[in-house]
Amino acid sequence: MHAVLGMPLKNEFWCKVIKTKFDFLVAICDKDLLGKSLEVEKGLKIKISERFYKEKIIDEREAITLMKKATIGNLFGENIVKLAVENNFISEENIIYIDGVPHAQFVKI
Repeated sequence: MHAVLGMPLKNEFWCKVIKTKFDFLVAICDKDLLGKSLEVEKGLKIKISERFYKEKIIDEREAITLMKKATIGNLFGENIVKLAVENNFISEENIIYIDGVPHAQFVKI
């Protein structure tokens, strides 16, 4: 569903906001990915950490609002990355896949 078109919102995400003097970082992952480990390559794994992503559950509308405010974004998961592409925060060529899971980052300068 597309939030901009006013259609129903269905996806939920874990989100953590980190504010510094100069930046507003949002770390957002699909709800079902929190705590999972993904294999980057043989013997090297990345964990979608509760420490980094788990602050509160948000819906698509709030995710868009936070990404608009963010100077830095760290996104993990099919649903949040798709939402970011649909709303022009990232482009598809900037998505990487780790163990089949989409990941993207953005920085606003």
